[in-house]
Amino acid sequence: MKPTKENRKKFDLDLTYGEIREEKIAAMLTDKKVEVKSERDIWQNTGNICIEYESWGKPSGIRATESDYWFHNLCIGDDEYCTLVFKTATLKKIVDKLDTFKTVSGGDNNASRMFLVNLQKLFSTDVIKAFKDIKDDEEEK
Repeated sequence: MKPTKENRKKFDLDLTYGEIREEKIAAMLTDKKVEVKSERDIWQNTGNICIEYESWGKPSGIRATESDYWFHNLCIGDDEYCTLVFKTATLKKIVDKLDTFKTVSGGDNNASRMFLVNLQKLFSTDVIKAFKDIKDDEEEK
C-alpha cells in the first residue's frame, strides 16, 4: 500500500526525530569517555543489576567514574543480550535521589558495595517521574 500524503507528513517528522537520535548515538561514541559494565546470567533470574559505588572503603564505580556515558551489558553466557546506556550524570542522579535501591556486597573478598537495582523498578513510572523531576530542577537553575 502506498503511503498517503498525510502518512508521509508523519513519516517526515519521524524521520527527522530518528536522524537526531542517530546523531546523538554517533556523538556518544566519538571523543567521549565510556564506562562499560557487564552483568552475567544472574540478572535473568533475579531481575536485578548491580551498580558499584564503593570498593575497599573508597568511592568506585558510579561514584568515581569520570565517564560521559555508562554502558551496562546484560549478558547471557558469553553473548550480550542487550546494553543499557545512560548518561553517567543522569544515572548518578537517579541512584542518589531514589531510596528504593538496596545495597549489597560483592566482588573480590566482598570488598565492593553496590546498588542492587531492579530492572522493572528502574523503568517504572516512579523512576521516570523522578528523572523528569531531575530534568525540571536542572532547567530551573
